[in-house]
Amino acid sequence: MMVVVFAAMTSALIAGRYGPRWLSVLSLLVCLALSIGLFLFEIYSPDYGFRMPWLQVQIERAPHTWLRGSHA
Repeated sequence: MMVVVFAAMTSALIAGRYGPRWLSVLSLLVCLALSIGLFLFEIYSPDYGFRMPWLQVQIERAPHTWLRGSHA
């Protein structure tokens, strides 16, 4: 996937030097969108994602509430 991001960036640089400006801007926006997508995939993927134990959020069971205030 990084190869596609770098290819888009390279095409933006080449288009900026030799081609029309709109093609360069379009390639740069494609590169930005691909890099954001890759970042989000790497963060949220359970198989390939980063392990950040301080950000793990788990649903815990609600504490047991007593009916009518009795503590049996």
